[in-house]
Amino acid sequence: MSTKHYRGGCQCGAVTFEADADLDQTVTCNCSRCQRLGAVLTFVPRDAFSLKTGAENLSEYLFNSKKIHHQFCKTCGIQSFSYGSKPDGSEMVALNVNCLEGVDPRELQSYHHDGAAA
Repeated sequence: MSTKHYRGGCQCGAVTFEADADLDQTVTCNCSRCQRLGAVLTFVPRDAFSLKTGAENLSEYLFNSKKIHHQFCKTCGIQSFSYGSKPDGSEMVALNVNCLEGVDPRELQSYHHDGAAA
């Protein structure tokens, strides 16, 4: 496990965050949302994530079971993270690795989750 500190945010820069994440465990998904976004995800505990700017510029989208709070920038529309919880109830954040500075998610070995079948 190699946790590092990352900065990230949306395309226009209105929403920025920092997080301590392990990119050795990234996930792609083919659910109706992730496939359209082209998201590569990593999951961090809520206390390893800090929203730096743009809380007032976020909008939320809920779908399916309405348990994952997808956050996106009202200006540029980019979804850089989502709030949710693990099955044990602990709070987590799903980071869109495409939104991390200095990271090329295409170079990562991601696990594929079949969200379309779930």
